[in-house]
Amino acid sequence: MNLRQAMSIDCTVIRGLYAITPEIADTARLLNQVQQAIDGGVTLFQYRAKTLAPAHREAQAQALAALCKHQDVTLIINDDIALARACRASGVHLGRDDKAALDKDHEDSNCPLLIGVSCYDSLQNALEAEQSGASYVAFGSFFPSRTKPDAVRATLPLLREARRKLGIPIVAIGGIGLDQVDALIDAGADAVAVISALFEATDISGTARQFNHHFQG
Repeated sequence: MNLRQAMSIDCTVIRGLYAITPEIADTARLLNQVQQAIDGGVTLFQYRAKTLAPAHREAQAQALAALCKHQDVTLIINDDIALARACRASGVHLGRDDKAALDKDHEDSNCPLLIGVSCYDSLQNALEAEQSGASYVAFGSFFPSRTKPDAVRATLPLLREARRKLGIPIVAIGGIGLDQVDALIDAGADAVAVISALFEATDISGTARQFNHHFQG
């Protein structure tokens, strides 16, 4: 039994549209966009803010966590376990160099977090993350992405092999639009992580419904 199973974390929430917040300094605007996404059926968010000052980032995370709790949706914090715990988020998403943080956090079994791990184009990294107790893994970028233009590229064959070998949810990320969702689901993705295609849409709620429609049935 691995650590994730021992702590009985519910990983079924990692499914459908996984909305990653855009980096916006205006907290009111950010909350408004997230509310529109919730109105469109999004139940899973990742808060990602790489350039904001720490105090600003914490204030935004706290406000976002309060909104998500009120709306009964899942919030995951990017790359900051301490912030995830401070705002009582559901989980944290970690990068390739954060295995030590993953191992250390699992020592605190009184308040377990969902732990997501970016595995880029490496199935081996994903297998190791699962063994270490990750709740889910993410592969990508599958398509060109403005957020990470120099990101390594993952492939559909990699996704199919990962689906055969992994027992935890798989998230596809990177330049994903509505036209690519079905192929990713068919290859094994449980969720698709999206920033621009959702939050830059004229109709955020309607776009969220379109994305989630692909996961119905």
